[in-house]
Amino acid sequence: MLVKKVLMSSLLVSMMTIAGVASADVSFVKTTDGSALKIDSGLFDTPAAKEFLATGKNPYVGNAEATAKGKKIFGLYSCTQCHGGDAKGQVGPGLVGPTFRYPKDATNKGMFETIWAGTNGGMGAKGIGLMDATDPKNGVTVDELLKVIAWIRTQGSGGVTGNE
Repeated sequence: MLVKKVLMSSLLVSMMTIAGVASADVSFVKTTDGSALKIDSGLFDTPAAKEFLATGKNPYVGNAEATAKGKKIFGLYSCTQCHGGDAKGQVGPGLVGPTFRYPKDATNKGMFETIWAGTNGGMGAKGIGLMDATDPKNGVTVDELLKVIAWIRTQGSGGVTGNE
């Protein structure tokens, strides 16, 4: 009887998820210490950002227009100063695959967490509201960061898209 109830419950949850009635958002963790990274769900304010929050997949990967914008944002926030103009490293580490300074950066979720909240290795948080404690509007938005990550994926070798 218990087995039947468990199976029925699992089936019901699966059906609800497929129907879009119930879905779990991605949980984020800090690269610095593995603790929970709380990000205001209101910052996921575009269709791409909402999809990322729901799945951990970056819908901008492979989108030429989005990657072109990502390249501009990468330059605007002076990421080039440490990571080089092609994101392959300069003073800071390369951001392209197939090997990564932080192995979790092989996924778009992992790279998002690393860039959003910073590292122990010297890179401060770049997420909006975290980049500059005195200015809550300073920093990259979720949507901008997804575009930057999509551009970074175009620079790598080994076919790493982060959505694997």
